[in-house]
Amino acid sequence: MAKKPKDEIINRLKRIEGQVRGLQRLIEEDRDCADIVQQLSAARKALDKVGFLILSHRMQECVNKKSGGNPDKAMQEALDLFLMLA
Repeated sequence: MAKKPKDEIINRLKRIEGQVRGLQRLIEEDRDCADIVQQLSAARKALDKVGFLILSHRMQECVNKKSGGNPDKAMQEALDLFLMLA
């Protein structure tokens, strides 16, 4: 993976790490259930977004590398990865 996409992914993961720490703090402080669930939902969505970002870069790499040989097979492999995450 190229440096720029990797940096973007690492930054997103660091933000998610902060969200999860905040979630842990909410639980430790016995905060309202609605607040906890809201933060949990936000962290989960952020993690899903990172997964799809990683997958989109991987799909591009797959198709670009294999397009000289069999682009249909490369696209099917990329779609299989996508469906694994979805």
